[in-house]
Amino acid sequence: MEAISHAGTVIGILSKDGIVLAAERQATSNLLEQSIGSEKIYEMNDNVVAGVAGLTADANILINQSRVIAQRYLQRFDSPIPVEQLVRRLCDLKQGYTQFGGLRPFGVSFLCAGWDPTFGFQLYQSDPAGNYSSWKAACIGENFSNAQSILKQEYKDEDSNDASSNIGSAGTNMTMDDALKLTCVVLSKTIDTAKLTSEKLEFATITLKDCKPHIHIYSSEEIDEVLKKYDSVMKPSED
Repeated sequence: MEAISHAGTVIGILSKDGIVLAAERQATSNLLEQSIGSEKIYEMNDNVVAGVAGLTADANILINQSRVIAQRYLQRFDSPIPVEQLVRRLCDLKQGYTQFGGLRPFGVSFLCAGWDPTFGFQLYQSDPAGNYSSWKAACIGENFSNAQSILKQEYKDEDSNDASSNIGSAGTNMTMDDALKLTCVVLSKTIDTAKLTSEKLEFATITLKDCKPHIHIYSSEEIDEVLKKYDSVMKPSED
């Protein structure tokens, strides 16, 4: 849990049109060469994308396992694996490593965003113990408590008196633009930096195109465009 609490912030926000994932890259040194590929956001399957906080090596093992699980399901049933089933299988693996001596738990938490025909868009958070839960907006990593407080205040729920709304588009009034805007606001108030840049962030969205899930991981140029678009609503963390 220590590794997770010191890891870069990862935020997931559910909207009626899709899900936004955003993650903070933490550079340990100015001399470190930045990775060209994604460090914090990974595609687990055609219908599931995940943000990770914690030990990268542990995350790589679990991401590879999730891809194997998804492909075995596809081979057997000729359809994409349901989102919750993939998350549950992954959490079963993580929980197994807490039972026996000589093994240590995986030091990583996940935010998994996905879509399936039964439940629509879904956002799940899992911890190293193998617990998972469904959220409309969630945060893991450093400063997660501050981010969660902002999300509680700013998230546009369809019915604030009904916390058990159906998962998917029916449970929220948020649009993708609203979700991107709120993501930028939360990042600007939780990340310890004077100005948000594409070098420090990763963004991904999952939406529907032609009734099929479409995962888009943003390039540096696209992230800069998003930050520029919502620059007026972003405030320094000390405000």
